[in-house]
Amino acid sequence: MEEIIELLAGVIAVIFIFAPHEFAHAFVAYKCGDGTAKFQGRLTLNPIKHLDPVGFVMCAVTGFGWAKPVPINPANFKSYRKGLFCTAIAGVIANYLIAFIAYPLFLVIYKYVYSANYAFFLDNQWLDFIVKVVYNSLFLIYAYGMSVFVFNLLPVFPLDGFRVVESFTREVNPVRRFLRVYGTYILLILVLESFLCGVLQRYTDLPFVEYFDILGWVGWFAQNIIGFPITALWNAIFGLPVTFPMW
Repeated sequence: MEEIIELLAGVIAVIFIFAPHEFAHAFVAYKCGDGTAKFQGRLTLNPIKHLDPVGFVMCAVTGFGWAKPVPINPANFKSYRKGLFCTAIAGVIANYLIAFIAYPLFLVIYKYVYSANYAFFLDNQWLDFIVKVVYNSLFLIYAYGMSVFVFNLLPVFPLDGFRVVESFTREVNPVRRFLRVYGTYILLILVLESFLCGVLQRYTDLPFVEYFDILGWVGWFAQNIIGFPITALWNAIFGLPVTFPMW
């Protein structure tokens, strides 16, 4: 049952992370003068228009994944560099804002609804199941939102961080050319390495494996360091302990 709850929560979280992310790209690109995404039906919050099947499954299972890239034509931007930069960061800003909203909702449901009425939910299995899916989904929306925020800012093609690099450099820049040519391979290696580390951690007793999980460290950094202002603020508002994470 717990595995089903985790799976459903992961699926819901991915939808709430990727659809607004891609919509934000399309919306800002349109406002900056490029209607390519709008004409191709991507200026929408409909998740079916944005989700990539493989990237969807990867994110639901591992916390790292991808959606269908929103098509843009930088030549249409009113200001090339400004349009490229604003469009690139729009998605991750949307993820941060959603994480900012999801975390306090998680606190309300888990701390003040579920935990405070544990005996009641224990006697009502279906209601217990639904509430568990809800608060797990809200926490994963926060956790995945922060992970996608940091992951997408890695400066390798085709992530948003590479688009930021593009907005500040020329096409002949050797670093930019390297990141574009080899970026996809770098990402595949990182995802595969993280997946293998996860398998080894689950099915072996090797304690040192977790230290080699690069994307695992990215996720920890995203949730505990980049996300610290969110958790610290809301924990303080709700009267909960505020402790800075230790390595």
